[in-house]
Amino acid sequence: MTVYTFDGTMDGLLTAVFYAFAFKEQPEKLLNEEDALPLFCDRVYKVPTEEEKARRVWVGLEKRLTKEAMRLISVSWLSELRELSQPLFQYICKVFRQGDISRNYADPDVLAVTNIARRVLHEQLRMKQFIRFQKAKDGTYLTVIAPDHNVLPLIISHFKDRFRDQPWLIYDAKRHYGFYYGGESVVRVTFENEADVPFNLEDGKLNDDVLSADDHLLQDLWRTYFKAICIRERMNPRKQLNDMPRRYWKYMTEKQNG
Repeated sequence: MTVYTFDGTMDGLLTAVFYAFAFKEQPEKLLNEEDALPLFCDRVYKVPTEEEKARRVWVGLEKRLTKEAMRLISVSWLSELRELSQPLFQYICKVFRQGDISRNYADPDVLAVTNIARRVLHEQLRMKQFIRFQKAKDGTYLTVIAPDHNVLPLIISHFKDRFRDQPWLIYDAKRHYGFYYGGESVVRVTFENEADVPFNLEDGKLNDDVLSADDHLLQDLWRTYFKAICIRERMNPRKQLNDMPRRYWKYMTEKQNG
């Protein structure tokens, strides 16, 4: 059995594809460097991540696949799932051998990559629905999220178009970065010391000394409205959890106690 190991990056995976063809072999396994090796390995090759080789593989893919197929590959990578590496590696290798197989859902690797991409796209849709902004005293609107997948890059254009006339910050507490929009362009931001940020990473609440007085009132009104429209006799907890998973609740104003 031939096993390749890589550093867990997209460039590393694409470089592994390059070397598979350079060595004229098809490794049975592509593993992260931190993963345990199978018991019986004839050859283990540690793939050196090389941006130029990765770029050549990506350009080759663009010549063989549609824009939609390329987008799904990019989106699938945002899942951050270890289980993606093997089917994505196999999928890309097959494209160079067989051509555009992106719609061949009978192929297990194509199906696996496509299904993972769909999971990511489903979560980015939920993020658009469940994000709740709070207004700071300086006029900036803030929200904190912690999605299962790294969907923040997928939703930024939506909020830039929708809230183009006001400054906002969307921060991913799980991945420790966010995007700030000040009225012209979107900038990626990080904090050297998250202990000093003016909001609680656990529930996303702005500190009282930063939250605007108007927003205090609006949050109370929103919670009151949410309770008022809830018809107890028609409550369906199972459907509510399906439509609005519990993991999102801690950042949603209507689910907080105030």
